[in-house]
Amino acid sequence: MWRKNKKMTLEKIKQILHTSEYDFLRTNEHLGENIILLTLGGSHAYGIDKEESDVDIRGIALNTKPEILLGNDFDAVVDVPTDTTIYSFNKMLQLLSSNNPNTIEILGCRPEQYLHLTPVGQELLDNRKMFLSKLCIHSFGGYASAQMRRLQNKAARLMDQTEHETYILKSIENAKYDFKSRYYPYDEDSVRLYIDESTQPGYDSEIFMDVALTHYPLRDWTGMWNEMKSIVSGYNRIGKRNEKAISHDKLGKHMAHLLRLFMMCIDILEKEDIITYRAEEHDLLMQIRNGEFLDENRQPTADFYEILNEYEKRFDYAKEHTSLPEIPDYKRIHEFKMYVNEQIVKGTI
Repeated sequence: MWRKNKKMTLEKIKQILHTSEYDFLRTNEHLGENIILLTLGGSHAYGIDKEESDVDIRGIALNTKPEILLGNDFDAVVDVPTDTTIYSFNKMLQLLSSNNPNTIEILGCRPEQYLHLTPVGQELLDNRKMFLSKLCIHSFGGYASAQMRRLQNKAARLMDQTEHETYILKSIENAKYDFKSRYYPYDEDSVRLYIDESTQPGYDSEIFMDVALTHYPLRDWTGMWNEMKSIVSGYNRIGKRNEKAISHDKLGKHMAHLLRLFMMCIDILEKEDIITYRAEEHDLLMQIRNGEFLDENRQPTADFYEILNEYEKRFDYAKEHTSLPEIPDYKRIHEFKMYVNEQIVKGTI
């Protein structure tokens, strides 16, 4: 990652890509002329960068002819010193199909933010809507829950205990959605979680569960249980992480990114479009990032939680009324993948 003392312009960012620190873009066996797209990642991509913000580079590189014919695919080239990640074309299609927030945002940058773009890269951008589906509800929801766990703890003064339990439950429900593909199948009604009045001292309410499983593999149940337990434990550890974030003045950044996730997903659900650069909400996000929604104890204010609550309501409404399909257009995606890889094998690109 490239760190500097003055706010970086796009021209300066383009210039640093030609420095020796980024030589791997030209010399790595998977990159070079195989790169079809380079763009910004992180705060620069979202439009909420500051003078001290790192420059993160994200990109896509075509698979080579031998890789395609021999099945020797690579996932990504990661250069830690420059915080650069270049995904293989085939791997990127897989991640985009799952509506992964870290990769889908690559398709929603401003035109001028694409530092390198070939005709194939442009075709991918032009066909980005084929990846969009209701899967974003759970993928973005999961990432938002992870951000939320960085902000909350059970003793939070600005959120009552019942609300806090609600966030934990939402995190578990997002995790449960992924259980279907990784654990032995079960009926939804056989594992039910809900919030009810608590009998424990110091709790107004807590999460309860009704479990009715028969002849269910113990190892699968242990795996699911451990994941749910980890989420609850994560919230309990949040206080210590908050102290660390506060000491490094990063809490505002976490808060801004939490709202940004909701904003992006709402756009996908309502507009069926990917908008990574948040021009309309720029001022609000910068105020949050700069700590204007932190109190004298450097904790999120009640006003921030009101804004967050409004976006959560919009998200809940959008996911119930979206016209997006349940799953991506896999037929178009597979056809596009074959079309590009066939050209690579023929040597026409």
